[in-house]
Formats: sequence, structure tokens, C-alpha cells
Amino acid sequence: MKTRITELLGIQHPILLPGMSWISTPELVAAVSNAGGLGILASGPLTPAQTRAAIRQIRALTSKPFGIGVTLLMPGAKENADVALDEQVPVINFSLGKGDWIVQRAHAYGGKVIATVVSEKHALSAQAIGADALLVTGHEAAAHGGDVTSLVLVPAIAGKVTIPVIATGGFADGRGLLAALALGAEGIAMGSRFATSLESPLHQATKQAVLERSEQDTIYSKNFDGIPARVMRTPRSLKATRKPMNFFVASWQATKAAKLIGQPVWKVMIGMLAMLDKVKLLAYFGASVPRLQAATIHGDLHQGVQFIGQTQGLINDVVSVETIIQRTLAEAQAQHQRLQPLLR
Repeated sequence: MKTRITELLGIQHPILLPGMSWISTPELVAAVSNAGGLGILASGPLTPAQTRAAIRQIRALTSKPFGIGVTLLMPGAKENADVALDEQVPVINFSLGKGDWIVQRAHAYGGKVIATVVSEKHALSAQAIGADALLVTGHEAAAHGGDVTSLVLVPAIAGKVTIPVIATGGFADGRGLLAALALGAEGIAMGSRFATSLESPLHQATKQAVLERSEQDTIYSKNFDGIPARVMRTPRSLKATRKPMNFFVASWQATKAAKLIGQPVWKVMIGMLAMLDKVKLLAYFGASVPRLQAATIHGDLHQGVQFIGQTQGLINDVVSVETIIQRTLAEAQAQHQRLQPLLR
């Protein structure tokens, strides 16, 4: 299957692994790239030195194209982006920030840039600064999806930009791939589906919890890490999203966040003074990290909280990345053939 996304990124199949903290590790990134898709490394939990090491590890595991994700709003993201650019990573995926400088530097060595967006406004802005493609994130997505569902958001944006669109949020199989193409996208990203693959480092207990839950068993709230996010519905996540923190707790958690992301406290505090409206956001981030680690790394859903998309209702087994990709392509082809007689 060839689309503008496969041509742009130099990949065989229009299927991507998005950057998910503690999940999109070098091993999983390489597995997706080796299977013909594009794996994107999550740099959020990494220091610059760890980011450089991870990039070099990916290159030792695959000769195929891969990417790295950077969330520009978070402290340390610029430094990680600098490392990725210095290492001339083939694809840079940025979100929550202005990435014009990334576009300029990546294009200088022939790299491609994907901007993650949740609105038409941000999509047009990303196109204007030279982004090569858009990762359009619908309401169904794990973590930080937008307010509009993929069914509406993807065609709305695809109809207003000239660069290719990758749809994410609600896509986990071949039916989703075919639907995304019909909506105007030229590829899909499947976070929750790849998170439950054999190669994924997501704890087995959490993978099993995904299999046992339905599409109804998620919560979408801004009270967990400061940005509207979707998490698995559990007693802990219900408590964690019930109400926002007060200012004093937020201030304490903000200093805690600095240590968790490997940044000096003074640097984070200066950044906070420059953007006082982001104090609570940073605080939420600091509070969310240990809970995410508990669920993702340790499989503890009693104390931890897991990002998951509504596609958990479509995930029924834990299989290899290769199987997921090949099954997705076969399902899309089968659905296309099934629909052809209906369109005559």
C-alpha cells in the first residue's frame, strides 16, 4: 500500500507507532520500523544523554527510517530535540509548541517533520512553518487527544491542508486504516494497539487489563496531568481525575517534576516565572509521572494510572508487531473488497 506518507517517510506501510513515554522504547521503535512502518521514540522521560543513547540503539537494531517525538511545552524537550537534530534523526515529531526551528534544521539535512495537531488552526500553522505532515489526534486517542472525534477532525483538517495527514485516535485494525483513508488521511498511528504488542515494554498485567476492558472503560479529563487526557478507568484514575490540585500542592509538585525529568530545580522555576499560567500544568506533570510509571512499568493499577485510547475495546490479544501490521493490511484489503459491490 503506497500513499504520500509512505513516499515521504520512505516506509513500506502507512502505519506508525507514536511516541508514548516508557512504551515507545528503542526495541519497540525498531520492531515497528523493521516491520515496514515507522516507529517514533518517546523522548519525554529521557535526558539528552539518554536520548542520544536511545537513538544510537535504534540504529543498531534497524537500518529503516524511524522518528523521535518531542513535546516542546515540557522542560528538557528543546535539549532532546537538539540531540535528535544533531544525530540527524530521519523524522522529528513535535507537539505542544512552535517547531519552526526544528523544521529549518531538519530540512537542512534532509529530515522530515511531523507536527501533532488537534485543531484546524494548529494544522494550518504547522503547514505554514513548513511541516511535512500532520499527526491529527482525535478525541478517542490515549493521552492528549483533542475535543473533536477523528471521524470529523480528520476530514476537516485533510480538506484544508495540502500536506499529508496521519490519523490517530480510534485506529487499531484494518477497518480503521481503510476508514482513515476514506476520511482523507494517508496513514494511521496506532498507540494503544502497539502498546499491547509482544515487543512492547508495557507491563503484562496492564496489557491484560486492556484486554479485559471495553471502549467504555476510559476517562477523559484535564485533572490528571494538566492537559485533557484519556486514561484507563480504574478506582485510582477515578480518584486522580476527580478534582484539580490547589495552588500550594501544585507548587510543591512543580519542584518534584524537575527531578523526575532530570532538570535542575532552578531552571524549571525560572521557566515557571516566565509563564506563570503554566505552573499548574508543570505541577500536574510532576504528579502524573510516578502514577504513569507505576502502571506502565510495574503493572500496578491500584496506585498507577495508564494512558489508553478507546480502542482498548478493539484489542483482544497480545501478538507481535509484525502480526499486527500484516493483519491490519489484510483486514483493510478484505474490507475494501467487501465494500466494492455496495458502491456500484
